[in-house]
Amino acid sequence: MASRLFTRNKEDFTCEVCETFVEGNGYTNHCPHCLHSKHVDINPGDRASSCGGILEPIRIEKKGDSFIIVFKCRKCGEIKKNKTSPQDDFNKILEICRKTEIPL
Repeated sequence: MASRLFTRNKEDFTCEVCETFVEGNGYTNHCPHCLHSKHVDINPGDRASSCGGILEPIRIEKKGDSFIIVFKCRKCGEIKKNKTSPQDDFNKILEICRKTEIPL
């Protein structure tokens, strides 16, 4: 039997970077305004990481028709990835693409 690597947690939060209040839906893991996140998980939703650093969006990857945000933790340097969401600020996604010269 395969272990489950995703735990759904419906949590509201205030972004520590831009102070936007975000209503979580159980899949929300980053601020839709500035796209930053917080390093609180080892596996998605488990809240098992003790790091607590800010996950900064460093690039966008395209996978089929989807966009993936690649984050780097400012505290420990770990790299994490997460899908974008329809609520995300698409202009912010484009801005990150331009900075890293990623073609859409």
